[in-house]
Amino acid sequence: MSMPDREGAPPRAWQRMLSGRRLDLLDPSPLDIEISDIAHGLARVARWNGQTHGDHAYSVAQHSLLVEEIVGHLSPGCSAGLRLAALLHDAPEYVIGDMISPFKKVLGGNYKAVEARLEAAVHIRFGLPPNPAKSIKTKIKRADQVSAYFEATILAGFSDKEAVTYFGGPRGFAPDGLDLTPLPAADVQAAYLERFAAVEADFQAEEANRKRA
Repeated sequence: MSMPDREGAPPRAWQRMLSGRRLDLLDPSPLDIEISDIAHGLARVARWNGQTHGDHAYSVAQHSLLVEEIVGHLSPGCSAGLRLAALLHDAPEYVIGDMISPFKKVLGGNYKAVEARLEAAVHIRFGLPPNPAKSIKTKIKRADQVSAYFEATILAGFSDKEAVTYFGGPRGFAPDGLDLTPLPAADVQAAYLERFAAVEADFQAEEANRKRA
């Protein structure tokens, strides 16, 4: 259970990060966003409310790595910008956690508004458009759905029929080479940071070439 603020304390809508940043949830600044905080948080947020097989929780960081990998399979030779957006597609959850879809429906618009502001701030921080193009969103959503199908059937106890009903089928996409074994938080955090560094470097080179053209 999270501790409420002390009675009589001034209203607080910010969270202190381990980097020392204070991130305002109502008006998040890109300057207060650090990839170290994102990686640390996402590696410790469990997908599926922790209801997965394995010795460790299947984290949002591991899911994000999987989605970025699937994007590469579905769109060979895709831009580094697309890969970076895929890697960061669930970044707001380092602050607000991973709420399962049924609970998001209960919360409605307020949750979506907070999530959208955080996503825009994250994107600006790392040089992406605050609101990705529809084509980018579509490709990431497709990879996200493929990931959800395999996570649901391999890790979360869903039948194939249930997974197809709620997430759609993989439509010919095979999980060959995809590793869904839940890993320790520290290992996933390190893997996320390593992959982010590689993709961001490619993205910066891509942007530099675009500006020179």
